[in-house]
Amino acid sequence: MLDFLEKQEPGAGGEIQLTDALRSLAERRPMCTVFEGRGYDVGDRLGFLQSTVEFALNREDLREPFREYLEELMSRLPGFLERGA
Repeated sequence: MLDFLEKQEPGAGGEIQLTDALRSLAERRPMCTVFEGRGYDVGDRLGFLQSTVEFALNREDLREPFREYLEELMSRLPGFLERGA
């Protein structure tokens, strides 16, 4: 796979895109990907935020303090929205 990345021309944003390299690889040899779980589009702002929140809530060392933070934030949210900030 690394040889495909080394030869890959820059794509979107002038950057080497892993998806482009995978497409090139798939054109040359069979590929099979097994994925379990939920996928996120972290190139999308909402997808990035969703993945970050779920990552934090799924970690034992972060779950409780992050949950407490979210609860505290939500308790302030109505006032925050009324101020238009």
